[in-house]
Amino acid sequence: MGNTVVTLKKGEGRTIKSGGMWIYDNEIDSIMGNFADGDIVLVRDFDGYPMGQGFINSNSKIRIRMMTRKKDQEVDGDFIKMRVRNAWEYRKKTVDISSCRVIFGEADWLPGLVVDKFSDVLVVQSLALGIDRWKEEIISDLKECMEEDGIEIRGVYERSDAKVRRQEGMELYKGFLGPEFDTKVEILENSVHYLVDVKEGQKTGFFLDQKYNRKAIQRLCKDAKVLDCFTHTGSFALNAGIGGAAYVLGVDASQLAVNQAKENAVLNGLTEQVEFICADVFELLPELERKGEVFDVVILDPPAFAKSRNSIKNAVKGYREINLRAMKLVKEGGYLATCSCSHFMDAELFAKTIHQAAANVHKRLRQVEFKTQAPDHPILWAAEESYYLKFYIFQVCSDF
Repeated sequence: MGNTVVTLKKGEGRTIKSGGMWIYDNEIDSIMGNFADGDIVLVRDFDGYPMGQGFINSNSKIRIRMMTRKKDQEVDGDFIKMRVRNAWEYRKKTVDISSCRVIFGEADWLPGLVVDKFSDVLVVQSLALGIDRWKEEIISDLKECMEEDGIEIRGVYERSDAKVRRQEGMELYKGFLGPEFDTKVEILENSVHYLVDVKEGQKTGFFLDQKYNRKAIQRLCKDAKVLDCFTHTGSFALNAGIGGAAYVLGVDASQLAVNQAKENAVLNGLTEQVEFICADVFELLPELERKGEVFDVVILDPPAFAKSRNSIKNAVKGYREINLRAMKLVKEGGYLATCSCSHFMDAELFAKTIHQAAANVHKRLRQVEFKTQAPDHPILWAAEESYYLKFYIFQVCSDF
């Protein structure tokens, strides 16, 4: 148990009282005792009631990240091992573990840490000082759990190169944790093969959260003409191809991503059906409209337009623009798959924005399904940052 006691201001701590994991700097009344950043401290409410224990960091606006609600719990190696084992056992029950997110930060009660498994490689992203101290032990515990299930990990790569680390007073880091290995890793998901570049790819190398949303696309795409916008390394486009699409056009603004997508098309024998181009989606959609192009299926998987609460207004404009442009390109009775990966763009606002886009172009939407992120990215109720991905499939019809 931590020897330092942090007392909250009266009326503060609403987030953790409702089940959240963070305490902000402006919620704290006093700190009694000596501590080093990254230490475990005991948190008490204004009246002395114990709220639990968490890692403290005076460099961060998120001053404390909670680890346990138990005031007498020892946050030691056995405790960490229990958390890791619970995370692994959960994945075994809920997802295909050949490639999956094994640890998802706060939603696995290991705040600030992400670990992705790509076949026999682990990729680690550590974004909080307190959990960073436990990084190597957590990796060791994970390997032990996997070995018990006959899974041998051949290498670990760290992708702690996100700028948010600087807000924690930490340096950016990227490199091998242990022996070096080929950082292009082949994985299989939904019958689609991918080469994941864990060294140079975005974030940890590949977006596992859309696994089952990509699969949902397959059944819509047989004999279809498909447009996949913001294709990244081609994941939705290749699922369309595997699903039997007659022709797929995948578009991304990154030439590196397009090159990787083309490699993946070769890997799957889909170079005849699936084409990738480097272009700005916002410029390409009106150009396709002017040419009179229409598609059976249009997919929108943009990056997070809303990266803070202050950017929501502009994000709404961006989402509305691409959705109305996409609807114009869907043939009568065709399908639109659209999503947002920003937790600041909540489900209600996203749905409202899509509805406005449809009204602007006199289209009616018939909802096929609504999905969120895959279960290996669990949504922890009251920890709103863990719920970020909203995914819709609509049939697009003319207004009447």
